Amino acid sequence: MESLQAWLWLRSIQGLGSATLTKLVLQFGSPEAVQSASLSELTTQEGVSLAIARAIRQSPDHQFLRESEREIEQWEKGSYTILTIIDPSYPSRLKMISDPPPLLYVTGQLQPADQWAVAIVGSRHGTPAGCAITRQLSGNLAALGFTIVSGLARGIDGAAHQGALAVEGRTVAVLGCGIDRTYPPEHHSLRQQIESHGAILSEFSPGTPVRGPHFPQRNRLISGLCLGVVVTEAALRSGSLITARLALEQNREVFAVPGTISNPMSQGPHSLIKQGATLVEGPEDIVEELRPQLQETFGSERHAGFPQPVEMKHAIGSEEKSVYDLLSLEPVSLEELIAQDCFSPAELMSILLSLEMKGLVQQLPGSRYIKRTSS
Repeated sequence: MESLQAWLWLRSIQGLGSATLTKLVLQFGSPEAVQSASLSELTTQEGVSLAIARAIRQSPDHQFLRESEREIEQWEKGSYTILTIIDPSYPSRLKMISDPPPLLYVTGQLQPADQWAVAIVGSRHGTPAGCAITRQLSGNLAALGFTIVSGLARGIDGAAHQGALAVEGRTVAVLGCGIDRTYPPEHHSLRQQIESHGAILSEFSPGTPVRGPHFPQRNRLISGLCLGVVVTEAALRSGSLITARLALEQNREVFAVPGTISNPMSQGPHSLIKQGATLVEGPEDIVEELRPQLQETFGSERHAGFPQPVEMKHAIGSEEKSVYDLLSLEPVSLEELIAQDCFSPAELMSILLSLEMKGLVQQLPGSRYIKRTSS
């Protein structure tokens, strides 16, 4: 408990950044040793001014003690796990970035296999087609053994987590708020599923609300945990492109899924491709680019080949199959289907309704239809 309180005290000091805090602990051996160091010993360290050194040596005030005791109490109750950067369980790839968080709050459970992670990110306003493609790609990668990392946000992030869960794969969500909060709140159920098949992470103290500046901080963890980052749908000015930029700074691979030129959400991925990101048409494009980084332990039997299409859960008749084969992950209007002249409008509507009831087709606003993927 004393060690954790020392970590919390150092982290609370204004002006003492994550990178400097970590260097101090590694230099002196423990947070308690940092607190006990002399002013001269501290000020000889890079990034430690006299004011910061004096703050380190100060005795914690009553407000800090009350707040830290509440946090430690919740930790002792098992509400969350706290990993320090010198903990052997701390994610190994995250340690490699320039400013890893000294403390990481965790619910669920991290595993050694999570070092083989790929992030999939995108717009909170992802299109139905973009979300469907994301679920499919995420499921394929998770079936190969990759852990899927994303930010639990609406749209593409949520679809990335759902795709991994649909094949019972592992997925990790990184929050831009305290570990005891869920944002957006409608993803509470999704969060519970992730905790059963992976982990939720945050560097922010419990009780920390959602704030705009927190998301770029969160994004550096999303990319830092992974071998590479995939952007499926994103506007030109978006947090997803910030994540891609951070990935490049961290020497991670960047991937982008192309889309139709009429879709504003394709502009982000297309911009990344123009700048040299690997164009992704399927999981094999990602695996081939990452192959030099994959050790033999990754290529075990269940990861040896690419996943085959999942068999349909419901049997469908020949007429249903004819209509199903006309659809894709891009929306098709009812008028376009009628123009195929395969069935009368009444017959077509009846077949589409049957496919919807079997969970194979989804109707979108404006009488448009797409194939459904697992969710």
